[in-house]
Amino acid sequence: MEFSGSSLVSRKLCWLKPRPVQVSTSSVGTFPKRVKIVEVGPRDGLQNEKNIIPTPTKIKLVDMLSETGLPVIEVTSFVSPKWVPQMADHTEVLKGIQKFPGVNYPVLTPNLRAFQTAVAAGAKEVAVFVAASELFTKKNVNCSTDESFQRCDEILKAARVAGIPVRGYVSCVLGCPYEGKISPAKVAKVTKKIYSMGCYEISLGDTIGVGTPGLMKAMLSAVMQEVPVSALAVHCHDTYGQALANTLMALQVIRACPRLKVQVHSPKGHGLKLCEGGGEGLEVEAGREGKRRLTAVFHLCFQQAPTVPKAQSCVPGPKLAVVGTDM
Repeated sequence: MEFSGSSLVSRKLCWLKPRPVQVSTSSVGTFPKRVKIVEVGPRDGLQNEKNIIPTPTKIKLVDMLSETGLPVIEVTSFVSPKWVPQMADHTEVLKGIQKFPGVNYPVLTPNLRAFQTAVAAGAKEVAVFVAASELFTKKNVNCSTDESFQRCDEILKAARVAGIPVRGYVSCVLGCPYEGKISPAKVAKVTKKIYSMGCYEISLGDTIGVGTPGLMKAMLSAVMQEVPVSALAVHCHDTYGQALANTLMALQVIRACPRLKVQVHSPKGHGLKLCEGGGEGLEVEAGREGKRRLTAVFHLCFQQAPTVPKAQSCVPGPKLAVVGTDM
């Protein structure tokens, strides 16, 4: 996803910038034994790259990721090429990748037309998104929150008919570049609604990376009152170096869930290492060999796009993006 930026956004982000927080990992028993990783690098990690990455390179990236043992790899976004030129080859990428047994390959679909195009291209699972911020929704997809839910509803109805599972994203759960702080109650309300519409799983995203462990705990505590914990995932951006701390807090808060879904936005492509190193005894499903291979995968992509914006800075302009690799 992408959204417009401005100097006002930059000023707001200054006060939102969190202070580094340490989270104790001494008590291994507070963490679940297994962590499911949903890899979204080919979509969220690449969509804001300035240099267009060749289609064969994207296909090879997904194929190499499949070899690591990841259970879910979000391949691309069926968004308009006008808004996200990097995703213009979505159909070619989806059709060109190898489909490994036991691996799901969802794609992001912002509206019904995109859903129909994705299904025609062979998509077996899709993802939809809403935001916990009215202003972010307006800036990001040029509609109101109610209109955004309507678009999701259209997709979900069509997906039910087609037998296509739908995963949901909720953006700005720990802060918005336009509205600032977002209340946990508001996040819970939005999450409950998108879940009740038929999404089997909801990924709660710290879109601009301003979250802290305290904010993560408060937000999850509120959401868990409205949505089953087994249907929740977290999506943490490392803009200010807080992704690991926030992920560990999420693991502690919903440790009763046997398989928490985790995504960590890491500019160095070390998401698996971050999760595995977060607490002794954590088992990452991709395994150690998968971690080794996955860490090397990203050189493939960035050889084609050597100019990579720094993930630690938010630059006002036509796009305000945190660029890197999501896991």
